[in-house]
Amino acid sequence: MDWTWLLFLMCPLMMLPMMYFMMKGSHGQSPEKNQHNGLAEELAQLKKQNEDMQKELQKLNNIVE
Repeated sequence: MDWTWLLFLMCPLMMLPMMYFMMKGSHGQSPEKNQHNGLAEELAQLKKQNEDMQKELQKLNNIVE
């Protein structure tokens, strides 16, 4: 009996679980957390910049009056 056809089937069948685990590992929680942390830092910087600009605008309004 010739079992060489089994070798041809074994390769694609082994690729399926390998691809599944590779995709699962690359789409884990860490990229989302990194992106969330980056957005949170950017939001904090923008809030600080907004506060500084409001203070500067208030000073300019006091000078004009």
